[in-house]
Amino acid sequence: MPCLVALAAGLFGPGAMAATPAGGRTWANPVDLDYRYNYEQMNEGISYRTGADPAIVRYGDGYYLFLTLADGYWQSNDLVHWRFVQPDRWPFDGPVAPATLVADGKLFLMQAAMEPKPLLYSTDPARGHWQFWTRLLPAVPGAVWAGHEGAMKPGDLPPGPWDPGLFRDEDGKTYLYWDSSNVFPLYGAQIDLALDHADEGEGKRMSFVTKPVALLKADPAAHGWERFGQDHTDTSIQPYIEGAWMNRHGDRYYLQYGAPGTEYNVYATGVYVGSKPLGPFTYAPYNPVGYKPGGFVVGAGHGSTFEDAHGNWWNSGTMWVGLNWRFERRIDLFPAGFHADGQMWVDTRFGDFPQRMPDHPLHEGESTFTGWMLLSYRKAAQASSQRPEHPPSEVTDENPRTFWVAANNTAGQTLTLDLGGPRTVRAVQVNYADYQSGRYGDAPDIVTRFRLEGSVDGRQWSTLADLSHETRDRPNAYLELDHPARIRYVRYVHGHVGAHTLAISDLRVFGNADGPPPPAPELVSARRLADTRDAEIVWKPVPGAVGYNVRWGLAADRLHETWQRFADQPTRLTLRSLNKGVKYVVAVEAFDERGVSTLSRTATLEP
Repeated sequence: MPCLVALAAGLFGPGAMAATPAGGRTWANPVDLDYRYNYEQMNEGISYRTGADPAIVRYGDGYYLFLTLADGYWQSNDLVHWRFVQPDRWPFDGPVAPATLVADGKLFLMQAAMEPKPLLYSTDPARGHWQFWTRLLPAVPGAVWAGHEGAMKPGDLPPGPWDPGLFRDEDGKTYLYWDSSNVFPLYGAQIDLALDHADEGEGKRMSFVTKPVALLKADPAAHGWERFGQDHTDTSIQPYIEGAWMNRHGDRYYLQYGAPGTEYNVYATGVYVGSKPLGPFTYAPYNPVGYKPGGFVVGAGHGSTFEDAHGNWWNSGTMWVGLNWRFERRIDLFPAGFHADGQMWVDTRFGDFPQRMPDHPLHEGESTFTGWMLLSYRKAAQASSQRPEHPPSEVTDENPRTFWVAANNTAGQTLTLDLGGPRTVRAVQVNYADYQSGRYGDAPDIVTRFRLEGSVDGRQWSTLADLSHETRDRPNAYLELDHPARIRYVRYVHGHVGAHTLAISDLRVFGNADGPPPPAPELVSARRLADTRDAEIVWKPVPGAVGYNVRWGLAADRLHETWQRFADQPTRLTLRSLNKGVKYVVAVEAFDERGVSTLSRTATLEP
């Protein structure tokens, strides 16, 4: 790409406040990865980048992230900066919803399958070296072959294991969990990896130690959040349950699952708790445990829960984009943990605002939220060019399904935001949209290059961040500035993207305006509706608020669920996420460019 490099070098000079692409200890969802272009709809001309079903595992001194159909995986030393690894051996069709396991000093990888497939392992994943543990896993006992579901008899299992999850207990026993269906339950069984036969090479025989057992099934009649559709409003289809993931904490086993469907804003993680790896399991009344139905990032289902090097827990999930295809998605990462009484929690509050990655064990109640607020919401935007149907105003609406499109994809195109007055800017996130991108796989020219500039008066500009020599794709480029910038204007200066068009869905600016945070909103009413899976929450608007968080949970000090709303939405929320027979406490907080209010009064939602 000699012409591209020359162009970038000429366009982008050094700046006084430039951030290095690898700098910073903060991140903002969606996770800043070089998401891969999908090939599944290439013959229909549908081009989009995507990543879903994250399995994150700690192996050695690093973290490894596996996604659906990525033709590789990512490695990180700090959970902030990720490097794509191209493996030397990989499933030809690309693994879907992969399962990972660390056992006997090895990292195992199992792909979702409808028939026996190989099992891979690595002792050097950082360099992409993989081997076959076995070229053919055993068939699931009692399962019919793919394509023969119509001939199933009572007691038969569907083909599998699809959406697998692997778990190794403290006693060395290994378990497999699987399935993705709106008809069948999640299954589990003990398996033998034949670790004591490692010297037999690929000739070793794995086996099922126990027969598969049904573990859990969706119950949308009792669990409001398991109802399908946008905001849980589609009752014409039964919900899916999928993406099994198991963790042990103390003497409890936490079997997690995704529901009700990945192609909507309400995709969430639920959990059942038991005292044995194969149950019986009890539904957790605080479900959904991982849930983010509002904001720029929506969706938190089908992921993984893991412990970092400091003993902190994290939960990953799948964000819904759905612009070009219903399964166009991204990855999110949230703090998680367990209370002393065993309640699991995932903190998605301000989950798409900058978060600080801790370098120490978090204490009870310690938040990773930086306090850097959204400064760009509904701010005036101007562009050097545009297509009439996609104006620059689309980049400040906090919606990844609307976007600005430049008249042409040429270096030097600009997009400028007026923040409305001087603000202290600390980070910027550039989110690209795939509009007529025309790409269906990786290529050397699929890299993201741009410069960010700041100005006090709109005439004199300085460089905030410089990615003019970036060597990877950054569809959701997040840049923490080396130093806070006191500016009014932020300008994106285009260098290069691999897509055929230049389209940006949101240019998100974070920092703080001067002054105290907003006052607490007044909670007007909170009442359970006739269908007790539903409730109506009403509050009074707060002047100047950017948005609100409706928060609820089992107790006033455990408001772990959050539904983010922006100020141009009604201050009335119909909450369809509740479990029948469970009492809740609810409150509302406001946020603006200065900070976050205290909570409103709390109200109780009786069963």
